Amino acid sequence: MADTGLVETLLRRVEKVDGGLDSQDVATSLGVDHQAIVGAVKSLLALGDVISAEQRSSKHWELTGEGCEIAEQGSHEARVVSSIPEEGMPQSQLMKLAFGKVGFSKAMSNKWIRLDKGHEGGPRIFKTVEHLEDLVRDKLLLVQKGQASQLEEKEKNELKKRKLLSEVTVKSYWITKGSCFSTTITKQETELTPEMIASGSWKEKKFKPYNFEALGVAPDCGHLHPLMKVRTQFRQIFLEMGFTEMPTNNFIESSFWNFDSLFQPQQHPARDQHDTFFLSDPAQAHEFPQDYLERVRKVHSEGGFGSQGYKYDWKIEEAQKNILRTHTTAVSARMLYKLAQQEKFTPVKYFSIDRVFRNETLDATHLAEFHQIEGVVADYGLTLGDLMGILHQFFNKLGLKKWVEVGNSGMFRPEMLLPMGLPEGVTVIAWGLSLERPTMIKYGINNIRELVGHKVNLQMVYDSPVCRLDS
Repeated sequence: MADTGLVETLLRRVEKVDGGLDSQDVATSLGVDHQAIVGAVKSLLALGDVISAEQRSSKHWELTGEGCEIAEQGSHEARVVSSIPEEGMPQSQLMKLAFGKVGFSKAMSNKWIRLDKGHEGGPRIFKTVEHLEDLVRDKLLLVQKGQASQLEEKEKNELKKRKLLSEVTVKSYWITKGSCFSTTITKQETELTPEMIASGSWKEKKFKPYNFEALGVAPDCGHLHPLMKVRTQFRQIFLEMGFTEMPTNNFIESSFWNFDSLFQPQQHPARDQHDTFFLSDPAQAHEFPQDYLERVRKVHSEGGFGSQGYKYDWKIEEAQKNILRTHTTAVSARMLYKLAQQEKFTPVKYFSIDRVFRNETLDATHLAEFHQIEGVVADYGLTLGDLMGILHQFFNKLGLKKWVEVGNSGMFRPEMLLPMGLPEGVTVIAWGLSLERPTMIKYGINNIRELVGHKVNLQMVYDSPVCRLDS
């Protein structure tokens, strides 16, 4: 609500006239800013039909900053004349004055001064009039007093050309009495309460009309989570690079596919209960390709394919234990084994993006689950150079423009690949990273709680002999 005193003053002004008032004229007569009057008008319009207000546009002339200075101190040319003493003034000295350059030109045009170029001390300026009429200042004063109509259009345009005047468009309101006009302001009720109905006081109340055209409060709506946005981007990058997505809908995996098939020994600390979730029901898996399982057992306990193995008593009971998969590399192992069973080997490029589970101690950066991104390429003769090239292309497409640790990469060992039945000479390069870490980098998120609203594991460090970095 606008200032009550100003609103009541406006109403009294409207009451005294038969036709109407212009808000700009009211502001001028009251000596207040026009926007204050506009605020009072809008407050009265919100009360109903107390007043009527029609918006109008009009143009008028205003003094610029330089014009106001001239109206106060005189035109440049007049000030030049008043600055010159009877004995004259060196031209160089006059040009040092703030108004000297413009004033000299205009005063010369008006023949108020003359220039003696042959003076023995150098060019010297003398005034040729004792008294002058500063018409420029007089015209600006008329405009300042609101009497611009007394000037001809040519005179206004000349002053505008000198950037002393500007024509502005002013929006104002033509204010008249409304059908419910009153000089007393009564607050309108906005809500019909049970108390009003019970007492009957609603009959004497004035209610504010409902605005049925109002849009109301926008309803809450869903939006894509940053993780899902980046996941979609990763998936699109893989597809653009010719990769095929692996099926990853089996969160429960046997220890055989999660660990043993990857040539990870059964006594490795990652297989302990403090790092892995073990299932109690069903506790064991029983369906394995027996010939492959035997080759895996042998390479672990006795060696083979150029390796001496780990030289321990490999137990089927450990391999049968069901767990929540700790990485999606278990899916990669299944897909590579399936590839090895083909009659003829064909190069492949696989990828997966899905959840994995770790028995972590919950803290600000760890949760029992997170998302792993994995890429796998199998072909003859692949080297670390191929891996570096693919990673360079992959992260360029992602848009990371600085070096930052987001994951790990390497080549699968022959002790993992050859027992599957893949031909000798076939190498497999692979890399993995968490979805959460690049998402935080991309969106500039520092606190993990800002990302998912709870704690998420950002670690992707594999302490596993699955990968080796020698070519």
